[in-house]
Amino acid sequence: MSDTDITKRYLPWVVATALFMEQLDSTIVNTAIPSMAISLQVTPLSLKAVVTSYILSLAVAIPISGWMADRYGTRRVFMSAIGIFTLASVLCGLSVNSPMLVAARLLQGLGAAMMMPVGRLTIVRTFPKAELLTAMNFVIIPALIGPLLGPTVGGLIVHWLSWREIFFINVPVGLAAVWLAHRYMPDSHGDGPRPLDVMGLILFGTGVALLSWLLEVFGEHKLDGTSFAVLLFIACSLLAAYVWHAGREEYPLLRLALFKIRTFRVSVLGGFATRLGVGGLPFLLPLLYQLGLGLPAWQSGLLMMPAAAAAMGMKFIAVRVLNRFGYRQVLVVNTVLIGVTIGMFSFVQLGTPPYVIVAISLCQGFFNSLQFSSMNSIAYADVDQKDSSMASTMASSMQQLSMSFGLACGSLITAWYLGDMPQTDRVVLTSALHNAFLTLAGLTIVSSLTFWTLRKEDGESISRGSKVATVPVKQNLQQSDAAE
Repeated sequence: MSDTDITKRYLPWVVATALFMEQLDSTIVNTAIPSMAISLQVTPLSLKAVVTSYILSLAVAIPISGWMADRYGTRRVFMSAIGIFTLASVLCGLSVNSPMLVAARLLQGLGAAMMMPVGRLTIVRTFPKAELLTAMNFVIIPALIGPLLGPTVGGLIVHWLSWREIFFINVPVGLAAVWLAHRYMPDSHGDGPRPLDVMGLILFGTGVALLSWLLEVFGEHKLDGTSFAVLLFIACSLLAAYVWHAGREEYPLLRLALFKIRTFRVSVLGGFATRLGVGGLPFLLPLLYQLGLGLPAWQSGLLMMPAAAAAMGMKFIAVRVLNRFGYRQVLVVNTVLIGVTIGMFSFVQLGTPPYVIVAISLCQGFFNSLQFSSMNSIAYADVDQKDSSMASTMASSMQQLSMSFGLACGSLITAWYLGDMPQTDRVVLTSALHNAFLTLAGLTIVSSLTFWTLRKEDGESISRGSKVATVPVKQNLQQSDAAE
């Protein structure tokens, strides 16, 4: 067996192990939020900073992951990222208050920012486009064990021990991931060294961080209206300045010219819109189950498992579904189905039979899994190999940014429906969550309009493998410009 064959055989397992650790951590944390709130003596909704700080750190740091991989090599960056993530997990478990926990989560997000984009980049560089969708789905299947086990394991740990122990699970998994990466991760570099766009990093990172922070504190009376408006203007100005800067920089942090490729543009921007509705569910559902329905953490975790199980099952048939119906039809219809499923959670209340909740969760996991497989793979359908690093960086950055905004959006909508009513009132909180689910459902359904701009044949180079020739990037750019 050649070195290339060995790499293709084991590389997906290397990336899947790291993704398993990341997904296990995030799902465990969501389940433990109510217990954390009691231990740290804060309200549950205020702990969204524990989740958003992690996602925010991802969004800010991901843009330099491609540059790091090109300059220092994928293996070195990947192993370092796993080490940072594991160390930060220990610090999270040792945190004594909310600010310390948020700081540790920021460091943890920094490690994850270098971990998954580099892993995805290595997959894109190693496998031809005809094998890309299959390889990505193979990576996701083992990684989905994290969301499958996370809620239940987290619930049991919180029930029998404390929330601090949930972070120490990452230590043995992290050590295993480092060993696998050292043995099987290819050490690829970029075609040529490119300078780091420091000014772009400052403009983009500061703008995104400030905007995310404003979304977090909005509605909590920490800022007066004038201060909020001024800071919002500054954040938007920084992002606008980055757009201007990127158009004049030879080696920008994020090359916005890639958005001229229709399939990449629709995947990234359409995915951003869709995740605004989906992003709040992992945070809001444990609140509904534990605070609204009064379930213990371990039972709440069990109710989160069907979604992960359905997501895993969908990965086995996603290729055939996309081959049969095409990306355009799947993304348009499936986005609407996701919105309908989110809206169905508004019917879950005290006394709802468990099998009804399980059925809704199965639908949610099934449709979400198909959506993410479709959006993540079509992004590379018409991207040239030399642009794979930049495309992976931009797609990962926008994905995490949308999840951060989605979580903040879900929390803000819930807080708005709560008004001045106490979060400890079960009836009031359940009603606010129901209204939030209906609002998020409407936003998701509307986001399906973004996928109408796809063409019927878009993505066939991936969904149908080598039977269809890949359209060169230059030709696709010309077609996109002509269509617009």
